[in-house]
Amino acid sequence: MENSKELLLVHTAMKHVSLSEPVNIMLTPQFYTMTKEVLPVSYAYQAKRFAGSLFDGLLEREGTYEFFVYKEDEHWTFIAYDIDMIISFLQTKGFHLGDVSKIFFAQQSVDEFTAPYILSDQDALVALDETIVVVPANALSPEEPTSLKFDRQFTPKKGVSLEDASSSIFTLKQAILVSSFFIFFAMMFLIEGSRYGGENGSAEEELQALYAEYPSLQSRYTREGILSKYRELDKTERVKRDAVKKLSAMLFKGVTLTSFYMDHKSVKANFSCVNEQIAQRVENLGKQAQFKVSKTKGGKDLRMEGTL
Repeated sequence: MENSKELLLVHTAMKHVSLSEPVNIMLTPQFYTMTKEVLPVSYAYQAKRFAGSLFDGLLEREGTYEFFVYKEDEHWTFIAYDIDMIISFLQTKGFHLGDVSKIFFAQQSVDEFTAPYILSDQDALVALDETIVVVPANALSPEEPTSLKFDRQFTPKKGVSLEDASSSIFTLKQAILVSSFFIFFAMMFLIEGSRYGGENGSAEEELQALYAEYPSLQSRYTREGILSKYRELDKTERVKRDAVKKLSAMLFKGVTLTSFYMDHKSVKANFSCVNEQIAQRVENLGKQAQFKVSKTKGGKDLRMEGTL
């Protein structure tokens, strides 16, 4: 839909415009610098990493440049442009930021320039060696056709979106960041949903197998009694595993577990430390895990106690 909008050719000699709806624009080489290179990469984002070095010495130092990269046959085409300079020029010709949907470059439509396009009495746009260039109009042969019609048929598939800061709550970078967060949470939701769905399916299969082997389980009261019993057991075992996990975190270099005891009500563990500094670290970990901590033998041995 964006590419179906009216396409205007922007050049230095263009007339002032007055627009009633957004349009796409195509820039002549007067607004960008281009180079072509054959690189051993497969994707545009990989090729774009080389853009800065490829234009070294070709761009004005005071400009702030961005790069547009795409592949043509066996080589990559790199286009450097100063978006601030482009916006400033558009404003002098009557454009507002909201008037421009996408920016394209004449080089992208090189195959469409089958004849010269006259820009002004001084300049013309032509395709030479598969490259769009601006040449003096008087350099054209009188016999050479100059009736090329420029319209939306020249519109390429990909372009640059011109950010309109006045009509957007977020900048483009902020919008991308916010979108990334939403995409991340959506992916997590789908992954978790898929995982739980798979677990529920497996649990249902196991339940049906139990019904087949033990018909008495199909009784509602029998099932509820069994579920209640094992739910409580599972809760207790989870608490035990959590306590063991916390105690395991206290075992590192310089710490030895000398004794361990656990039943359904409590857990006790004794640690031996090589020095008081390590003992202090273990004590802090124990207090963070909400264990009752006591010291023995000059502060190097510790006893952890907790309830389940």
